[in-house]
Amino acid sequence: MAKNEYRFHGDFNTVLRRIHDGILGGSVTASFEESSEYAAGGVRCVVRVYERYSVTGSNRLSLTLTLIGQGEELFLSAIAAGGSQGMFLKFNTFGEEAFVDKVRELAQEL
Repeated sequence: MAKNEYRFHGDFNTVLRRIHDGILGGSVTASFEESSEYAAGGVRCVVRVYERYSVTGSNRLSLTLTLIGQGEELFLSAIAAGGSQGMFLKFNTFGEEAFVDKVRELAQEL
């Protein structure tokens, strides 16, 4: 499992759109699977799940993206899972790390 989290300022809708488009544009096998949205007391939360094929792991892996915002104060969490091999021990997590690295690149552009 690979994880990265970011705190920054920006427009919630713009950040969500740019991250979404960047993930789907970053791999021909990337797909948007499902989402959940909630807002209360001036706080918004969006959870999105993406999948893509990992050539190094010869399997599909998922990325869960959570964006929370209150005004222009934003928190972004990206967690990838399912790209490792092995029955009892995790190894070959390159696909998971690459999926999260894509989000890191996109977050740095914001």
